[in-house]
Amino acid sequence: MLSIHPATIQDAPAITAMIHEFAAFEHLENETSVIEDDIARDGFGPTPKFRSVVADWEGEPAGYAIFFEFYSSFQGRAGIFMDDLFVRPKFRQKGIGKALLAHVAALARNEGYFCLRWEVLDWNETAIDFYRALGASFMDEWRSAMLIGEALESVAAQASQTR
Repeated sequence: MLSIHPATIQDAPAITAMIHEFAAFEHLENETSVIEDDIARDGFGPTPKFRSVVADWEGEPAGYAIFFEFYSSFQGRAGIFMDDLFVRPKFRQKGIGKALLAHVAALARNEGYFCLRWEVLDWNETAIDFYRALGASFMDEWRSAMLIGEALESVAAQASQTR
């Protein structure tokens, strides 16, 4: 039987383990350095950086979603960005992913957010088909951009030069 609950600090070990499993699935394990202390600090400390829900199947952690607020200047309201939606392989095809997504969507609707947004890797056709079947809009004209590592350091260093 499936149950979904808001994550607590006691879920930090399971969430951390599933993040590493998700990274391996996405072939990004070499970019993953998160540890349980990071999840405990950033999800459940005095100023949480994210929220999370955990799906349990017959008492065993089966999946999770991590999400946080962002602001749209065009909408004049906040939305929710879902950073992770993951179901462990042995629990797939049981409706858990759809239930997690529906849970976060209901939270977004009930709390007055204007949208629920996420990203999916272009090679993950299974996920793309899943989201498409639910009516998700794909923003192909938008390109994600990121500064990370040395690029972030290099651009940030330029700020001190403009003072």
